Amino acid sequence: MNILITGCNGQLGNEMQLLQAEKKEHRWFNTDVAELDITNREAIKLFVEENAIDGIVNCAAFTAVDKAESNEEFCQKLNAEAPAFLAEAIEARKGWMVQVSTDYVFDGTAHTPYTENDDTCPTSVYGKTKLVGEFNVLKLCKRSMVIRTAWLYSTFGNNFVKTMIRLGGERDTLGVVFDQIGSPTYARDLALAIMTAIERGIEPGIYHFTNEGVASWYDFTKAIHRIAGITTCKVSPIHTADYPTPATRPAYSVLDKTKIKQTYKLDIPYWETSLKECIGKLAE
Repeated sequence: MNILITGCNGQLGNEMQLLQAEKKEHRWFNTDVAELDITNREAIKLFVEENAIDGIVNCAAFTAVDKAESNEEFCQKLNAEAPAFLAEAIEARKGWMVQVSTDYVFDGTAHTPYTENDDTCPTSVYGKTKLVGEFNVLKLCKRSMVIRTAWLYSTFGNNFVKTMIRLGGERDTLGVVFDQIGSPTYARDLALAIMTAIERGIEPGIYHFTNEGVASWYDFTKAIHRIAGITTCKVSPIHTADYPTPATRPAYSVLDKTKIKQTYKLDIPYWETSLKECIGKLAE
């Protein structure tokens, strides 16, 4: 198959590229904005036709959640309109598409893990535009799969794990939010799940994927410091209200993964196991 990866320079895009070495039976087209501007409808159409693309994995998005609040127009273009253009172009070739989405489509007021059938209610520009993107892809491409994930980190780019390791080395004390609960997710594990879906065949619909288990940002930070061997920084729990941000975060964004596990027979690692793997690679 000829497969287009968008957002190849991001956390997930980079992990997808690493896995391609084991998938040489496919021809991979790794693109970021320099190679393909996905907000340009005609450019996408031309690229997909000229390269006879069979499938698309859209890893591109405006993910700066707080900046999105003051960049609504561009956020709408990248998170809502661009996925529609990609879906439209691949549907013309009877191809398939994987659209990566987010826990921010929920408001975070639940107390049990969100399933794919639960009502969405985004409270931020980021969440609202990503939800429109989901809708557009599912509507415009018959063989499309939306995968919602959360709390993504990797050895690539800027992310919470790298920031906490850096701050742990720079500061004596650190206050971290304890009243937001979710599941830290290693981008490599998500990339592996997407590769499995490609190999076994895209089953259309919405799916949830994160690592197993739950934590608060405080718990996550304590684990990062313990695994990284940081002992000189005291981490204290703080309330969300003590750390105001432009965008509202879901207080509870644990995603139920039953559907993707059953559909693709996935064995998903526990979040701390994957965190150890990632920090080990960062230390190399």
